[in-house]
Amino acid sequence: MTSTLSDRWDCRPLLSGADDLTIVFQPIVDLASASVAGYEALARFPGTAAPDVWFAAAHEAGLGAELEGLALRKALASLPDLPPNTFLTVNVSPHLLGSAPVAAALAEPATLRRVVVELTEHMPTPDLAGLRAQTAALRGRGALIAIDDAGTGYAGLQQLAEIRPQLVKLDRALVSGADTDPVKTALAEMVGAFTSRIDAWLLAEGIETAGELAAFARLGVPLAQGWLLGRPAPHFAPLSPEAAQLVRTQVARAQLAESVASLLRPLRQHGPGDADGAPPPYVVLDDAEVPVELVLADPRTGAAYRAPVSLRVPPSAGVAETLQRALTRPPVHRFDPVLCTDRTGTVVGLLRVEDLASAAAAGR
Repeated sequence: MTSTLSDRWDCRPLLSGADDLTIVFQPIVDLASASVAGYEALARFPGTAAPDVWFAAAHEAGLGAELEGLALRKALASLPDLPPNTFLTVNVSPHLLGSAPVAAALAEPATLRRVVVELTEHMPTPDLAGLRAQTAALRGRGALIAIDDAGTGYAGLQQLAEIRPQLVKLDRALVSGADTDPVKTALAEMVGAFTSRIDAWLLAEGIETAGELAAFARLGVPLAQGWLLGRPAPHFAPLSPEAAQLVRTQVARAQLAESVASLLRPLRQHGPGDADGAPPPYVVLDDAEVPVELVLADPRTGAAYRAPVSLRVPPSAGVAETLQRALTRPPVHRFDPVLCTDRTGTVVGLLRVEDLASAAAAGR
């Protein structure tokens, strides 16, 4: 290796030339808007070995900083082509952040605005004060700081506490199969609560199934990335119409699950004079088809009794809000069912207070 080369990319023990390393870009999706929020720059190498293998070989050969510096330089060279209102995430090993090749690559752009510097490993850092100073300097040039693989090990949690990143990537091990594993979901929810406390954004990485996407949409995770949403490409690809529709569908379902619509029970309707003898429950409509009275069954005796319509809500009403309104009614009607009507006043169903309470206790 000729270490005196001015551009400090020389990795000839590993690569025959700088062009052997190429950069691809994977979209990061804003779930609320079903649009691309940013792109992660990923290094690619000749042959079939994974990038991790190449970077590990570079570190073993004493060329880790040179290879990371080369990857950074190529990724940052794409900034002029970055689509408006998106950011670019670049990966850096924390222990190499102050090395000459990495520092030189990060110094090349006039500004690091719209750049997210992602710290990609969580080995114990003996000089946390130095790391804080380095990340502060990057922030001073406009960069945001991200931490990868949140939720894995003490070192990662220590970096979260010390660095206070603006973006936190949820470890893939917690993302894979989260829709069928309540423990993973609980851990992801815990990390999400922590990130909100430090005013950071949470990103679920490695989403590969619609079930996983649905799980993180229900948790309210703002950003997502994975093959389901978009594979790495040699250019800044937009979100495909199919992926955008999938995101919109899953987010809409998640919002529906947080509303009373998922708790509706069917309810028969009768006019003022045609309900005699009908089994409860049902709602009585006046001549203008306005619901005025509920006919219910006493849970202890089964006998029918009548109650006025004391509370009406739309299907989009929140569970907690509806429960609160129900329980603040006069005591005699406090536990009567709640009527649900659409925006035209048409009855769509009945809500039991016990169902609202169960859903609220489950955190919906």
